[in-house]
Amino acid sequence: MVTKQFSGSADEADLRRADSLAREIFSDVANKWALLIIEALGDRTLRFSELRSEVEGISHKMLTQNLRMLERNGLAARTAHPTVPPRVEYTLTGPGRGLLATVDAMCEWTHRHIADIDEARRRFGD
Repeated sequence: MVTKQFSGSADEADLRRADSLAREIFSDVANKWALLIIEALGDRTLRFSELRSEVEGISHKMLTQNLRMLERNGLAARTAHPTVPPRVEYTLTGPGRGLLATVDAMCEWTHRHIADIDEARRRFGD
């Protein structure tokens, strides 16, 4: 996968620009699975199977893809232990823990407004 390189340009940090690095990063991490994985990891180190149990409904393929994306973006670290069978663990990096604070705020917002949103959906016909 070819990724953009940060040149220091203000344009690269502009989320409104379709061709910016910031938009690419935002697109990567702003999906439900990535956010749920970040929330599940929190301050812990978990194995793949533990993460899969923590994030209900995620497939093996989606967990693998999202963990690779988080690792590629420097938000999660993967540690492979040379054991039989192999043991692989994941933990959030410093930037990942920084994003966790935002994810926690989004979760709190969801809990605070879930009844309002449910009511709006019922009025809308969902």
